[in-house]
Amino acid sequence: MEEKVAIIGIFIQDVTAAAQVNELLHEYADCIIGRIGVPYREKSLNIISVIVDATSDQISTLSGKLGRIKGISAKAMQAKI
Repeated sequence: MEEKVAIIGIFIQDVTAAAQVNELLHEYADCIIGRIGVPYREKSLNIISVIVDATSDQISTLSGKLGRIKGISAKAMQAKI
């Protein structure tokens, strides 16, 4: 299956869920190109952008697993290349 480049945006509203997010990202470390996290303290929100090079199935699975964690919102956007 063809690999694609994607960005997965993650909003962490419940900081106690951050450990679960990091654990899941560690499972997918082989397809992660980079990540950046920004704490937005004024809104009690943490924002992470994860750039991946993976199959569509892997991207969807990771995004879905992240979105099922309580206090987390995640969406993926794939490059059209």
